[in-house]
Amino acid sequence: MATLDDLDRRLLSLLRADGRAPVAALARELGVTRSTVTARLDRLVADGTVIGFTARVRDETDPLSVRAISLIEVIGRDTDAVIKVIRGWPEITSLHTTNGGWDLVAELQVADLGEFDRVLGRIRRVPGVRNTETSLLLSSVLR
Repeated sequence: MATLDDLDRRLLSLLRADGRAPVAALARELGVTRSTVTARLDRLVADGTVIGFTARVRDETDPLSVRAISLIEVIGRDTDAVIKVIRGWPEITSLHTTNGGWDLVAELQVADLGEFDRVLGRIRRVPGVRNTETSLLLSSVLR
């Protein structure tokens, strides 16, 4: 990945807010030409800084779904092995390594409490997982 300058950071900020913004609108907002925005965006995609474009869906769209944050403690140096097992699970919407008492932080989204219970059980049975602590997300005040 390339080193980001101020223009790159401002472009990424605009794209985080609206990944479908037209190049002309981005150029206007940034005070540069469309060709500059296009070249920057092409470079950011090519070097792997931008890995994709997506639609963000309101949490309220599925008000019955269950969302949670799960803190995961791993035995010894098994973090990579645990990541390899759980990273592709569709119920895990994000996965982060961290420092402190917990090794991983996983954000979960499932259809109902029964599925939530099953996913927690699956996480706890992954070889290398020592302990978990999970909190349900009740509402999002900033995303």
